[in-house]
Amino acid sequence: MSEIDLSSFEKKIFVRNIKCEDFEQIFTLQKRCFPNMEPWKKEHLESHLDIFPEGQFCVEYDGKIIGSCSSLVINFDEYDAQHTWDDITDEGYITNHNPEGYNLYGIEVMVDPSFQGMKIGKRLYEARKDLARRMNVKSIIIGGRIPNYHKYKHQLTPREYVEEVTNKNIFDPVLTFQIMNGFTVMRINPRYLPDDKASVQYATLMEWNNVDYLPQTKRHFKTAFPVRITVIQYMMKRIESFDEFAKQVEYYVDVAYDFGSDFAVFPEIFTAQLMSFIDEKIPSKAIRNLSEFTEDYIALFTDLAVKYNVNIIGGSHFVEENDHIYNIAYLFRRDGTIEKQYKIHVTPNERKWWGIQPGDHVGIFETDCGKIAIQICYDIQFPELSRYAVDQGANIIFVPFCTDDRQGYLRVRYCAQARAVENQVYTVIAGTVGNLTQVENMDIQYAQSGIFTPSDFEFARDGIVGECNPNIETVVVGDVDLEILRRQRKSGTVRQLRDRRRDLFEIKYRGQ
Repeated sequence: MSEIDLSSFEKKIFVRNIKCEDFEQIFTLQKRCFPNMEPWKKEHLESHLDIFPEGQFCVEYDGKIIGSCSSLVINFDEYDAQHTWDDITDEGYITNHNPEGYNLYGIEVMVDPSFQGMKIGKRLYEARKDLARRMNVKSIIIGGRIPNYHKYKHQLTPREYVEEVTNKNIFDPVLTFQIMNGFTVMRINPRYLPDDKASVQYATLMEWNNVDYLPQTKRHFKTAFPVRITVIQYMMKRIESFDEFAKQVEYYVDVAYDFGSDFAVFPEIFTAQLMSFIDEKIPSKAIRNLSEFTEDYIALFTDLAVKYNVNIIGGSHFVEENDHIYNIAYLFRRDGTIEKQYKIHVTPNERKWWGIQPGDHVGIFETDCGKIAIQICYDIQFPELSRYAVDQGANIIFVPFCTDDRQGYLRVRYCAQARAVENQVYTVIAGTVGNLTQVENMDIQYAQSGIFTPSDFEFARDGIVGECNPNIETVVVGDVDLEILRRQRKSGTVRQLRDRRRDLFEIKYRGQ
């Protein structure tokens, strides 16, 4: 089997600003989203780009626009509390946009119905929130539709309907979504959008407050860069099919999404669970049979990263390339792109039972949360790799591992914590638990997964953000702050990176 072309699996999704050449796709999108409402005119969109281009976003997925949103900046205090959509947008042309205003006002969000469930709306809302922080405005205000209200208009007043939705007794596709994204109801405006028959012309005026707002200046200073990580301590147990494996994996990715995580981290070779239904007792042959699931595995995780808008460290998987078997960890970014890291150091057990070959390249990967590195299990026990990764800009080192006893686990843990201290970097270990009694050389597992920090005043007291209970199937969720890391590297109690004696020693990697 030749090396798999990862580009054939990539499904690139990203948020960007709207351009003139996008207009036709946006017109088509609007007709799909709001078939009974008056669509944008070309003059509207041209005006948006002329006046406030940075406030107009779209989501592009494999070259197709599947979502968009528009906004402007105003001083909300200057508008009547019972304003209409035409009032706030100057009839859609946003010529009233005020660059020195204090409120970002969202005037439309659209998501292609064929792509609902992929968190497209959330990506657009996060783009608006990032813009609000960069511009240092007080809040985001929206006039939200309540498209299910027409079903209840004879039983409930608009206020009663909003209360029922807020209390989760009624589901409204727009209002429920906005509440889940941190918006609160300010008031209800009648006759907001005359052609919105589904909402009976009512709208909920809602606000998201920018907690980073600095009232004394229009300049925005970064005070924190939090990154949330969900580590999955995965139970190895017998399954009957790849579909069963996929359901278990999606469950945990969904958990990571529910916690608002930036990363979901799976353990080393947890895909060996698939061997529980492969009828092959010879380990070296079973591994080659397992590698036949590589394309299914890559497709599954690529879809989940995009669908749940979370970067996934997909544990590791045995892959056959050019008649050799490698232990490879994949990074599935939430924009649909993929990277991979070969295990550099192969254990004696892997050589003996499975014939695993070592990789020869140390990757440093760009993400929307900064640079990261991946070191598979045994690799974290070689300090040169972490030193090189940090010198190349890595702030987090992810360590998928699989160990069968406590001694092996402690080697991984102690080395991960040592790397965190000596390199002033965050380390994350994710291991397997349980057993696969029917799979040769995968009998038992021991793990206590965790998230570790350097040791100094601004970090967790014991250098541990969080850790799982040992040997049970569970997750640990924790935040690491890249801004604290940056500051501590410059002015911490100790500064291992700055205080190295480069006049006496250095690390060089051949061919890199």
